[in-house]
Amino acid sequence: MHRLAAPLCLILLACTAPAAAQSPIHRCIGANGGAVFTDQPCMALQATPLGPSTTPSAPASPQAAPPPILCAANAGELRQSVIDAFASRDANRLAGLMLWDGYGRGAAIADIRSLAELMKQPLLGVDVPGDDAPAASASAAAPPPMDATPATPSPGQQLVLHTSGNDGSGSPRELRFDLVRQAGCLWLRSAN
Repeated sequence: MHRLAAPLCLILLACTAPAAAQSPIHRCIGANGGAVFTDQPCMALQATPLGPSTTPSAPASPQAAPPPILCAANAGELRQSVIDAFASRDANRLAGLMLWDGYGRGAAIADIRSLAELMKQPLLGVDVPGDDAPAASASAAAPPPMDATPATPSPGQQLVLHTSGNDGSGSPRELRFDLVRQAGCLWLRSAN
């Protein structure tokens, strides 16, 4: 019996040692808004704790970016989403506001790279010419059916970005994006 007890105790000890050595996994939201899973406390990484099993959360830092709007209902929301993307210098966030149908893989990659270069320039302004209506009335219109094909934008439905030029002259640069409604959301499509 003693010969069997010793190996059995060693097996039990070997099974419990890894469980005792594991540290808890902290679930956090990083400064860039992405999920972070770590063995360190969220505060050590300047991240916000997520979920009830983590340490109590501190108030959000004033530099934390607002959550991205994935489906803009009106031109005002789309304009604010563009401003937020520039504030966080996130080309992918801006690319998420664009309608990419009809693009090949190479063209999409090239456009995202040009958006990354654009994000390096200071944003001077974002205009939506002809959008004088309040945001609430713009979203009150019934959205088109989900299977509707994208409407061709009318000439007045554009979003105009004003950035500082990157040629060293200091002259501002203007980029135009058509506003296209598809699947109940308002999207950007390059007009340049």
